[in-house]
Amino acid sequence: MTIREPEIIELSTPSGPMRTLVLRPAAAGRFPGLLFHSEIFQLTAPICRTAAVLAGHGFIVALPEIYHEYLPAGTVLGYDQAGSDTGNRLKIEKPVAAYDADNRAVLDYLKGHAACSGRLGSFGPCIGGHLTYRAALQPDVAAAACFYPTDLHKRSLGAGMNDDSLARAAEITGELMLVFGRQDPHVPAEGRACIYQTLTAAGVSFTWHEFNAAHAFLRDEGLRYDAELARQALGLTVDFFRRCLAA
Repeated sequence: MTIREPEIIELSTPSGPMRTLVLRPAAAGRFPGLLFHSEIFQLTAPICRTAAVLAGHGFIVALPEIYHEYLPAGTVLGYDQAGSDTGNRLKIEKPVAAYDADNRAVLDYLKGHAACSGRLGSFGPCIGGHLTYRAALQPDVAAAACFYPTDLHKRSLGAGMNDDSLARAAEITGELMLVFGRQDPHVPAEGRACIYQTLTAAGVSFTWHEFNAAHAFLRDEGLRYDAELARQALGLTVDFFRRCLAA
């Protein structure tokens, strides 16, 4: 389906205003809400295009700027060394509690949206995959699709680099979908095994997909992009959300 013109809103959080992009179907009706977490580079063109794909399949998609406390509103970091250095530095400056508060602000916004069915999910790649996992710790998130979540197996997200994400796996009541590239150095085989074993031991409901692909294979910019695998993975994602977030 077609989508409306993007809307930019400002949400209140304990650490200040958070600029958030909202994409939704043009059709009338009520749709599930998706909290979409970006990579460390914030709301780049590839991230916004992926969000548009999801919105066009019948979801209200909200994309917050994950470093809103540290960067001017509207800042997009480049896919270069300088952008990577800034994004990785801020990733471990921001407290985990602030990431969680941001999640809650977006989820509450979606839940209160007049066009939202009340069913909530989350999606994200890279750090966004980890933040999506954190969103799944919220009891009203019924489905979370985590693409190659960085730092999850190392427990190194946020200030102090000592997050409790995997330790809290048993709190997840919704379903997870996890997607990895087998040639991804950020989530190597031993890291994937750690995540799999932890979720299994905690009794989490999850599906697991591994592709012969590099880190960021979903991003439609740069040499690591794999168009066919991205198409397949996004198809799996849409099917996953439709199944889990049906009214």
